[in-house]
Amino acid sequence: MALALGVDTGGTYTDAVLIRDEAEVIASAKSLTTRADLAIGVGKAISAVLEQAAVGPEQISMVSLSTTLATNALVEGQGGRVALVYIGFKEGDLDRHGLRDALKGDPALVIAGGHSHAGGEATPLDVAALEAFLDTHKGISGFAVAAQFATRNPAHELAAARIITERTGAPVTCSHHLSAKLNGPKRAVTAVLNARLIGMIDRLIGRAQDQLLALGITAPMMVVRGDGALMSAEQARERPIETILSGPAASIVGASWLTGAENALVSDIGGTTTDIALIRDGKPAIDPNGAQVGGFRTMVEAVAMRTHGLGGDSQVHVVTEGLGGGVVLGPRRVLPVSLIAAEAPDVVHAELDKQLRATTVGEHDTRFARRVPGIHAEGLGAREEVLLDRLGDQVLPLSDLLRTRMENGALTRLVDRGIVQVSGVTPSDASHVLGRLDAWDADAARKALELVSRKRVGSGDVLAKTPEALAQMIVDQLTEQTSLILLETAFAEEAGDFGIPSADLARHVLTRKGLAGHRGLLALDAALNVDVIGLGASAPSYYPAVGERLHCKMILPEHTGVANAIGAVVGRLTLRRAGTVTSPSEGKFRVHLEDGPQDFNDSEAALTLLESVLRSEAEGAVRDAGAEDIRVIVDRDIRTARVEAQEVFVEAMIMVEASGRPRVAAG
Repeated sequence: MALALGVDTGGTYTDAVLIRDEAEVIASAKSLTTRADLAIGVGKAISAVLEQAAVGPEQISMVSLSTTLATNALVEGQGGRVALVYIGFKEGDLDRHGLRDALKGDPALVIAGGHSHAGGEATPLDVAALEAFLDTHKGISGFAVAAQFATRNPAHELAAARIITERTGAPVTCSHHLSAKLNGPKRAVTAVLNARLIGMIDRLIGRAQDQLLALGITAPMMVVRGDGALMSAEQARERPIETILSGPAASIVGASWLTGAENALVSDIGGTTTDIALIRDGKPAIDPNGAQVGGFRTMVEAVAMRTHGLGGDSQVHVVTEGLGGGVVLGPRRVLPVSLIAAEAPDVVHAELDKQLRATTVGEHDTRFARRVPGIHAEGLGAREEVLLDRLGDQVLPLSDLLRTRMENGALTRLVDRGIVQVSGVTPSDASHVLGRLDAWDADAARKALELVSRKRVGSGDVLAKTPEALAQMIVDQLTEQTSLILLETAFAEEAGDFGIPSADLARHVLTRKGLAGHRGLLALDAALNVDVIGLGASAPSYYPAVGERLHCKMILPEHTGVANAIGAVVGRLTLRRAGTVTSPSEGKFRVHLEDGPQDFNDSEAALTLLESVLRSEAEGAVRDAGAEDIRVIVDRDIRTARVEAQEVFVEAMIMVEASGRPRVAAG
């Protein structure tokens, strides 16, 4: 009997599940994710599932981890302080291609260097400028290096990486290691995001492995990639960007395993995000353009997933414009008031009671802050340092923490870096008030919603007459926003083009009237013509109403709350390697390799060498990751052009995929 342990570390909960012989779920458990020390939440979830199944740690043959932390970090703009070394490009490219946005104020160095399309050196690498930059920029947690045409010749990226490592010891991400495709700016964005995530994912994996050993589990550990396949923990530490959409991808694999669905939309609601994807012919669709998360298009191969900042812990924003007013949710996650009250009841209840006694609603009502211990705080400004000193290790109301308007920006920067967490009213609080959830402090949730309900809208009336009325308003808004993003996905995936952007179609007056079954001179009907699989711990609370709104079948499978952890267990170890052959002149065929280009006079000889190198790399990497029964698939994409009635070789891309089942330890 083989027992596999799946663990999913999300923004709010850490889930654990035990599966016997890849066929049967025998136990599952949840624990709150502990951001200060992720191992605590991981350990509690694993201990609970082992106790529930009455099995010993020595019986576990494999452990697999999926996580939404990388996805959440990019959606929320969090991560370590990084620097970009941009070689052979122009300063203006930083603004034109979104790199300034990806850097979020972190430093960038644009220096001479880079190669030509054919792989020859365009300009020598400016080593002196790089060394001067490193001497004047300290407190960098990771570096990203992107050079012009590095996929044709990576020599300058490798040279820069060597210098950075020798001088700083910080981890370096080379863009050509993340993708074999052209498009330097897009590779640079991907490298920046990878560098930003390295510290976070390294801490997660390291602490998870420590906790496994502490519990007596010695089985090998895998991590889910964004395409639903598995990679080794060591590979994930080097390329954490490949774990973006890891949790959502695992949820799709889990949904398919739980339901056997051939065609369905999967909607997975967590604490921070709702992730929507399409299962077509039994398989999740892969995004050909690369994963898009947090507004950034990357070169990471991942499930075609639409990630939205909408979850159980999404911040509730009050809309005061208009006569009726209303609420909007997300995209930022905040600590539910009910949760922070459960952790610091005296402080939170005393402040909420004080706010309730006031004659007017305060700007910072229901808002508290706490520092996240264990998160390094290098490179902070003076205002940020002042706020951290004032906050210390306590929970403070924002009205006590913030003393000037200018400190608001400093607090936002601390939240973006993941150093401080702030509370606010969320759908989770609304669920406590409505009696749908009793995990934390329902009394605090009710006080918080009463405060928010007192806010005035355009008519001069209060937003809601009771906390219960506001709670239902919040839940109804979650239903509406979920329905809209499901419709948007369906319109985007339709075979035919409607000629209007999918987001506009989802909100179009005819769509709304059709969903409402309009009857007048026109009869309008609209419905989602595909089943929806609802995943996530809160899906049974929220999603039946979504199914009613969209007139579709809503499937809520057993174990829906731990589908991510299930998907983490049932995937395959898969590694892909890609490379290019070009033709710089007639009769010459150039293979672009890690150690430089090689030329041949015969195209088949060039293709054969590249395929052999890629096959060796892919098979070796997947075997080192712990796979057995390895199978290899080779795809050749050869581009030709017709010149004077002859087919002329232009370029070829070879992709080699090696995959196998994880090798299980003796149980």
